[in-house]
Amino acid sequence: MSNSKKMSQIQQKLGGGKELTKISNKMDKLIYKLVSDLKSKLEKEFKVNILHEKDIKLKYVVEKLRKNFPKENWNYKFDKSSMRPDGGILFIIDREKNKYPILIAEQKKQGTNDEIIATKGRKQASGNAIERMGKNVIGFRTWLKNESIFPYVCFGYGWDFNEKSSIIDRIITIAEFGKLNETNLYNTEFTKRGSFYFKEHPLNKNEIFNIMYDIAKRSIQYYFSKYSDKIFVIKYIGSD
Repeated sequence: MSNSKKMSQIQQKLGGGKELTKISNKMDKLIYKLVSDLKSKLEKEFKVNILHEKDIKLKYVVEKLRKNFPKENWNYKFDKSSMRPDGGILFIIDREKNKYPILIAEQKKQGTNDEIIATKGRKQASGNAIERMGKNVIGFRTWLKNESIFPYVCFGYGWDFNEKSSIIDRIITIAEFGKLNETNLYNTEFTKRGSFYFKEHPLNKNEIFNIMYDIAKRSIQYYFSKYSDKIFVIKYIGSD
């Protein structure tokens, strides 16, 4: 049984609950595993140290902002608060152990009305996965204000993302009114968009992996160009 069918049946009988959380957790594990596999590939290709972390604490975000933009008033409340993208964050590490984000990855599933309609059930209200994503995008964009790239990508699928759904305009708004389903790594004169791949049906694992690889690879090249590749730690000395 597909995840979509299973979620629809659960929603009709129970209105959500623990089973929906289990399905969501399974999706999170998939994107996290793909990012972990990507880490290994990039380390071997570029021969540098790459770190895969599950989240970034707000206190570290604010510390960076205060350092780079000392005239602004930056705040947070709780030391434990963090931004936690589904796939985690990949960082390239320099010789001073400074971290530079090369990929921030998320995956969202929203809407099962196609399955509910097919079984003559009642339509469900649109979820709030996009609102949660929007909160993260604001935080990550602000964190990377001093860089000319935004290596954020979110993959979304479900009924709410079909071509006739008004939810699409919510995503386009979060994407600073840019086009969906294409990679936007570099800032423009007016935007720091990020990449949003949203369709009714999910991309396959290879498609997701290749998109993330392209973003991470070009992010590494950006940092090499801006800061010099010589400042980054060589991990595999003498390897082919």
